[in-house]
Amino acid sequence: MTAGRAKIVAGDRATDIADASGGRFGPDPLAVYDRWDEFLRWASGVPAADNEPFEVDKADAPVPLPRQLFGIGLNYRAHQIESGLPEPEFPLVFTKFPSSVTGPRGNIELPTDQVDWEVELAVVIGRRAHRVTADRAWSFVAGLTAAQDISARDVQMRPSGTPQFSLGKSFPGFTPLGPVLVTVDEWENPDAIALSCEVSGQQVQLSNSSDLIFDVSTLIAYLSGIVTLLPGDVILTGTPSGVGLGQRPPRFLTDGDEVVTRVGDLEMRHHARSRR
Repeated sequence: MTAGRAKIVAGDRATDIADASGGRFGPDPLAVYDRWDEFLRWASGVPAADNEPFEVDKADAPVPLPRQLFGIGLNYRAHQIESGLPEPEFPLVFTKFPSSVTGPRGNIELPTDQVDWEVELAVVIGRRAHRVTADRAWSFVAGLTAAQDISARDVQMRPSGTPQFSLGKSFPGFTPLGPVLVTVDEWENPDAIALSCEVSGQQVQLSNSSDLIFDVSTLIAYLSGIVTLLPGDVILTGTPSGVGLGQRPPRFLTDGDEVVTRVGDLEMRHHARSRR
């Protein structure tokens, strides 16, 4: 998606969905997700000739305003161990506010001096899902993309003893997504995707989604057993070890840091900027 319009991206080329479909779909990406199965059938026959250059520096988030945005805590075994906490019996779920979503390039404003990075695999829902069993869960997924769950740890962890995650993880720009959504069939193994994070040239996170405690199917089954998942909803599946809070001493983002996020072949780049 660029300039607020949903597009099909193939390599370095993009096709405007609303234009190519004669107004049948788009340009609002959420409207496309609402008709995802119909859209996929149409998209399979779109000619590749009628397109334009895809400029990742101008790309928006694949879901710029999801209706529901879920986060999962302590969901990588190595991260759970680094946190010094026991393995959870059930997924640890929190929500982020949709106003925190931003694109794959840009700045991360630092509202406090304890802003941390968390590379994540993000799942985007493509069909209304309620009480879905784990064996059917992947059929409700529109695709996967790269994400960061940026976190102001001092805000996240207050009040002491009863932390409330949502606000500390929902400052503007705290949920970068992108640069594109990749449909499930395009991944060699959607349950084993490499992901990493670099901060100013230093690799701080390196893992694989096969280390998830609760995999994608389990998460969808669990969440949809309680709430109704809607097309375009986003699930951040958790972060691996290597977050700044887990380092000794803790390390947080400072003005000028470059954060490079990689999930499979997807890459996002952001620069930390102190609030002025």
